[in-house]
Amino acid sequence: MEKLFQNKVLVISGGLGDIGQAICREFAGQAAAIAIGDLQAQEDAQAFLNELKQEYRVAAHYTKVDVSDAAEVDKWLQEVEEVLGVPSLIISNAATVTQAGIHQVSPEEWSRELRVNLDGAFYLTQKATKRMLEEKLPGHVIFIGSWAAAAVHPNLPAYCVSKAGLRMLCKCMALELAPHQIMVNEIAPGYVQAGLSAEIWAKNPELIQQAEEKVPVGKIMSAATVAQQVAYLCHPANEHITGSTLLIDGGLSLRAL
Repeated sequence: MEKLFQNKVLVISGGLGDIGQAICREFAGQAAAIAIGDLQAQEDAQAFLNELKQEYRVAAHYTKVDVSDAAEVDKWLQEVEEVLGVPSLIISNAATVTQAGIHQVSPEEWSRELRVNLDGAFYLTQKATKRMLEEKLPGHVIFIGSWAAAAVHPNLPAYCVSKAGLRMLCKCMALELAPHQIMVNEIAPGYVQAGLSAEIWAKNPELIQQAEEKVPVGKIMSAATVAQQVAYLCHPANEHITGSTLLIDGGLSLRAL
């Protein structure tokens, strides 16, 4: 096991989803302590926590948290600090998606999606980086964005808008935090065999073939691939990449243009 992130604490929102778990495994495999936040009950997280502790021999902690509530995020990060220490690897991954056109999406769905995908990302990274500044800790912030931030998708207006906002938040934070050696970047995946997409493809196998045909490289990426790119941007040697979007879409956006 490499130990690139030994003595580092990673905090991740949405850490029990497919991509979230892949990121946790990637960083645990390189010796980081793992602090997970998600909406599931404690007992539903226990098997994954046990995996991290037993297979990777790292400290791991779970908190049920709604990132759209700033007070809950504050409480979560205080708990993480008490149990594991101040995080210096901050992964904003929690997201929700509603499939509905502009005339079908309800005010509640629109609001919820922006509050989770954008407000939640801000609350987590604002609070976490403030503590990093107070402790004079260098480190990394990664937003899990999407190629949908710049490529219009039908029936996903709230998602596209939230991810576009996330991209600008990344740039704003990167500028302010660069003098403090806190690198802030975004990963923007295309089609991933994870989450809602995986559920849809499992029910409609013909759709995954159609998706693969749309991707110029001819294949759908795994959650593990996304996690590897997150770790790449968080590498200790990365002292200059900040405010950037790493687009990993297999050429999808080239075709969309």
